[in-house]
Amino acid sequence: MTDVVPPPVDVETLAYDDAFAELGRVVATLEAGGQSLEATIELYERAVALQGRCERLLAVAELRVQQLLARADGSAALAELRAEDTAEQGRGPETPEINVLRSDSN
Repeated sequence: MTDVVPPPVDVETLAYDDAFAELGRVVATLEAGGQSLEATIELYERAVALQGRCERLLAVAELRVQQLLARADGSAALAELRAEDTAEQGRGPETPEINVLRSDSN
C-alpha cells in the first residue's frame, strides 16, 4: 500500500484556484485507493477542509457581486470582504461579515 500524506499547507491560506486544484488531486487519490485506513481518513479530512474553503471563497465572491448590483443609484461601493471572517466567527458561507466602505458623498 502507498500512503499519501497531504501537504502541510494551511487550507485557509489557499486561493480559490489552488484549493480547488488540490481538492481535485485529493479526490483522485482517494478514488485510486491503495492507502492505509489512516491515510484515507487524513485525505478525506483534507478534502472536507478544502471543500469548505472553496465554498467560503465562492460565497464571498457572490456577495461582492451582489453588493455591486444592489446599489439603487447604479453606483458601486467598495466592500471589504474576507473569507477568514466566516471561519473565525463560526458563520457558514451564507452569512459572512461585510464591511462596506462607501466613497459616495451624502
